[in-house]
This record gives sequence, structure tokens and C-alpha cells, in this order.
Amino acid sequence: IVYKEKVQVAVGTTDVNGDVMIRSIAKGKYNIKAAYVGYNPQQINDVKVDSNKTTYVNIPLSNEGIKLQSVEVVDYSIPTIDPNTISGGTVTKENYQHMAAKDVNGVISTQAGVISNSNGYKSKVSVRGCRAGGKNVFIDGERAIGTNNLPQSAVEQVPLTLGGLPAQYEYAPLPDRNQTSSFIDQSKKVVAVKTVIPPAVTNNEGTEEYSIFKENAFAGVRNQPLSTFAIDVDAASYSNTRRMLSQGLLPQKDAVRIEEFINYFKYNYPQPKENKPFSISTEYAVCPWNKEHKLLQIGLKGKELDANISVPNNLVFLIDVSGSMSDEDKLPLLIRGFKLLAKQLREQDKLSIVVYAGSSGVVLDAVSGDETNRINTALESLHAGGSTAGGEGINLAYKMAEKYFIKNGNNRVILATDGDFNVGVSSEDELKTLIEEKRSHGIYLSVLGFGEGNIKDNKMETLADKGNGNYYYIDNFMEARKVLVSQFGGTMYTIAKDVKIQVEFNPAKVKEYRLIGYDNRMLNAEDFNNDKKDAGELGAGHCVTALYEIIPVGSPDSQVSVDELKYTKVNPTDNSNEIATVKFRYKGVKKQDTTSKLIEEVVLNNVLELNQTSTNFKLAAGVSEFGLLLRGSEYKGLCNFKEAIELVTPAKQNDPDGYIAGLIEMMKSAKELMSVELTKK
Repeated sequence: IVYKEKVQVAVGTTDVNGDVMIRSIAKGKYNIKAAYVGYNPQQINDVKVDSNKTTYVNIPLSNEGIKLQSVEVVDYSIPTIDPNTISGGTVTKENYQHMAAKDVNGVISTQAGVISNSNGYKSKVSVRGCRAGGKNVFIDGERAIGTNNLPQSAVEQVPLTLGGLPAQYEYAPLPDRNQTSSFIDQSKKVVAVKTVIPPAVTNNEGTEEYSIFKENAFAGVRNQPLSTFAIDVDAASYSNTRRMLSQGLLPQKDAVRIEEFINYFKYNYPQPKENKPFSISTEYAVCPWNKEHKLLQIGLKGKELDANISVPNNLVFLIDVSGSMSDEDKLPLLIRGFKLLAKQLREQDKLSIVVYAGSSGVVLDAVSGDETNRINTALESLHAGGSTAGGEGINLAYKMAEKYFIKNGNNRVILATDGDFNVGVSSEDELKTLIEEKRSHGIYLSVLGFGEGNIKDNKMETLADKGNGNYYYIDNFMEARKVLVSQFGGTMYTIAKDVKIQVEFNPAKVKEYRLIGYDNRMLNAEDFNNDKKDAGELGAGHCVTALYEIIPVGSPDSQVSVDELKYTKVNPTDNSNEIATVKFRYKGVKKQDTTSKLIEEVVLNNVLELNQTSTNFKLAAGVSEFGLLLRGSEYKGLCNFKEAIELVTPAKQNDPDGYIAGLIEMMKSAKELMSVELTKK
């Protein structure tokens, strides 16, 4: 906390390394106080701040004499917000004279727990613990409404529009959606500014876009015995949905991809043996949401890599620094996350940083991975500003990757953006072609999404798919740590490419089946043996799980309306105890690995009761129920939140990072939000 004499003029919160940057401080002497739970507060007086110069202060804290009692949390629920609770502060006219910040948002953000974000055309103030529409600003005792994003020239004229637009002002609209409209007085001086952005056409917040897809339907085994799909280890849909639920919003159904929900979590599948890149596990049991149906689980576990013997990295960070990236959950979060990734790099690794906005440029040119301070300095120098149009970012990033290409190494471009991007290629088709071409030369592309309002989920997923990489959405610092530290190997290292799964069902045992999820990953049966057909990639240590809902032979239930074929009837062998044969095709990761290898696994008709199944099975089934409920799926049967929570709860016993606990809280939030929606209807 920064004080001018006894007047608080600024406040900041440290990052994970204990660093905080206080900007926009006027020249002079200040008192600086640091406080943290469990430590004695410490204040340093008369810290001199000069113009155009950064002042560094190191404040050590002591816990001497502090005794903290342990607290055991035995239960947790989302508290009801008390509408009578008031949080805030007052800035007097006298205090205002000492402040460097003269705009209203800057003054408001000097209060504890208040953050002001601006990206050039959009300004907002966030108050910790407050809903977006629950903020009030009063000036001279009157509630200020309308805008609080003021130009510097307007501050001395009218601080804010009070009680509505005064009669002596007229409204002057501007045509560009990203420009502003102004309130102009009779002397034609601008006195207040209001941002004008039309409502989004795709969702309730900004201009987020999601691909519309139809869920896989049931198929009859006699007419369609083969089910073929490409694996998917992306997890963006889950963390993006978590962000929406934390804001009190239900996701639109096409933002929910159930396979990404399932594959977000780790499963205790066995490690691969015999130098194979992955192991295979299957389990067959009663379906939780329809007791007349069965559920088949197929699990893959990628081989873990030893960090000491793993291949060298040639990484290029391609970072969006356009104006829309200035929010705290965008570029600032991105920088903190990439600092974590940089800590994992070694001397044999190379890292380049390319940025793009109105123009593009190289910030870091292939430095050694152990030059952590140099990498952090380059990341800290990044600032958001400008438009996303015109940058040749993607071409420049690939040029850097090609220039420092490591043979038999991990050559990868990592695109980080809020999704509203134009990386310098004139059309989406041209961009896809470019990414596919570079992929064929051994340079892969992964995509990280940040923030809200601009996410182009459909495009980002497609780009990562074309680039043999993964697509993740980073909604908070813990997710950044999960993706860039805990799952570093899986995110960075591909151990098998073009992995395809084909399941052949036995018509003597299986009547109909439905693949849950992977709706936009389906392949034709003939694609399975076609080595030119692109498919999914498996990273080191990654788990891939697929679930089939099965209607067994003899069940009166039928979900298929197609008549049985007359001339190609199958004569099944009833003595077989096999329900299916699962086949996998994959290629090695080297450029010369163009021919796929085949693995087969037989699934026997050994049906388990639900209470006999493994924690792996229960977790995948419970997460599937959650996804089916969020989508409002026509196949959700008797899915319910109570059962979904009960199914995933056993996995908490081996969850040191608390991901299952977070999943359960998401389920509870979704249940409450759905009950509110039903009440409204």
C-alpha cells in the first residue's frame, strides 16, 4: 500500500514470486507498507520516486511472535451474497490533489480489492467479491451513472454524467463499433465518453464463437458394426466452462465437448510396456443413467518421458499483444504462465518470442533455455496495445522455428491469444494450409486461449488440430500451472501421431451403441487404414478415455429407426464371449514415420455392477453425466447431479491438486444455476 503522507494513493497485490508493480506514481516521497497473513506488517518511509524512472523497494517480512492456529475445512459450499454488504472507500477532494491518476477509474482503483482494466476501447472496474453490475460510484453525494471512462481533457470539466445526461449536452454518435460516442456541450468540448459496442451475435459476453455440432446418435450393429474416430486430448472446453460457471453463467451447449471434460482428468491407467508408446485398458459395466444399458470404457495412457533424456526443444512463443489483451486475465496472466514454462527449460533448449498486433516483431531470438532472467525480462517488457489487424505474426514465428530447427527435436510454435486474432494470413483456409504444410516439415502448433469476450473457440480448436498440437484454455493461474508445469511433457512432447481408434462390435452380443463425445472427431471406416488421413496426437503422459453406451442383444429398447439390411445380414457366432475388438493405429513422431502400426485388444462380455467398477470408470462416467446435463442432451436418460457427484467423489482420495474438489463445486454451481433457469421458465 502506497501512502502520500497519510493518504492512500495506490495499492497492489504481489504475484506468486512476491513481486508487485505500482504504476502511475507522481514524483515525490512516499511511505510504503507491506502486509501478509501470518506476518508482521512492515512500513518503509520516505521512499523517493523520480520521473521516468523505476524505483525498486525490497521489503522483508517477519513472522516472529505470530501464532497461527490450524484450521480444518470439513465442508464447503458457495456462500449466498448478502445484498446489504457494502464494500468500498471514499476519496476526498484533498486526497485527490495528491494522486497521479486523474481519471475516475484510476481513482477508484486505489481502493483495496479494486482493479481497473482498459484496452483502448473498453474500460471496466472489477471489485473483488462483487458482481459485474453491482458497483456504484458517487460524486458529491450523487450516484454517477453512464460511463466512468473519461478522457484526461474532460476531468476538469465534468467528472461524470450525474443522474443521467444533462439537458445542455447532446449525444454525438460515431460510426465505428470500436470507437466511442461523445457527450458534447454547447462549446463543442468533449466532456464525457461512452463506448459503443453492439450486442454479440454468438453469446451473452462479447463475441465468443463456438462450432455447432450434433451429438453422435445410436447406431445398429447389424448395419454399422464399425465405429471409427481420432483421439482428442484437448481440455479447453472444461476450463472455459469453469470460467462461465464461476461467473454465474451456464455455458451454451456447443461450448461443452464431453470428451474434453473426460480427458481433463488423470486416470490411473497402467504404464506402457514393451517399448510401446501407450497402454490400453478396458472396462465394461452397467450404465449409471440407464440400468438397461451398458457402458464400455476404453483408456489409453501415454508413456511418461524422463526429463533428463527427453529431446531438446525449439520453442517459439507467438503472443498476441493487441489492445484487447490488456485485461488482467489475458496478457498479465499469460506472462505469469509463460514464466512458469520457462523454468522447465534446459541449456539444450532454444526459446524465441514473437509478438503481433498492428505489426509483428521478434522480442527474443533463440536464447538458451537456462537464461531464465533474460527470458523473464523479455516477457515483462510486453504491453498490450494496438489492433490485431495486419500483423505477420504466424509467418515470422514459423521463420524463427525453421531458422533454429532441431533435427529429431521438439519444434513447436505456441500461439497465445484471447481468440480475436488476425495473425497476418488473408484467409482461414490459407492459414490452415500454412499450418498443415509446416506440420509436414516437423513444426507443430499448440494454441492457448486467454480471457473472455473474444474467444474464437471454433477457430482455435481447428488450428491446434491442423498443427498436430493441443488447444487449452487458461482461465486462471492454477490452470496455467497445470498445463505448463504439471503437464509440461504432454503439452510439449508428442509421442504418437495420427492415433485412430476403430471398434468392431459383435452383433451376437451388442444390439446398438453410441460413442459419447468425439462428435467432431468421427472418421469414415475406410479412414482407419488410410495413412494419409490426419488424426489426433498423443502427448507424453497423456490419458485418453472414450465411453460407449451400449444396448445389449435381448433388450427391448431400440434407439435406431433404420431397417435391417436384407442382402447383407450377419450370421453371428453365438459361442463367442467377445463384445468387441478395439483396434488402434498410430505413427511414430519422426518425419520418416509415415506408415502406421496396429494394436488390437479384445473386450470380453464380463459385465460389472457399478459398485464393482474402478475409480477410473466412476470418474469418467460421472464427468460424462455432468457434460450430458450441461448440454441438455437428448441422450441424458436419468442423469442427475446427485449421482454424478457420488460417482466422481472416490477420485478425491488421490487428487493432491484438488481438481476433483473443483469439479464437484462446478457441478453444484451448475445445479443451482439450472434450478434458477427452470424457475424462470
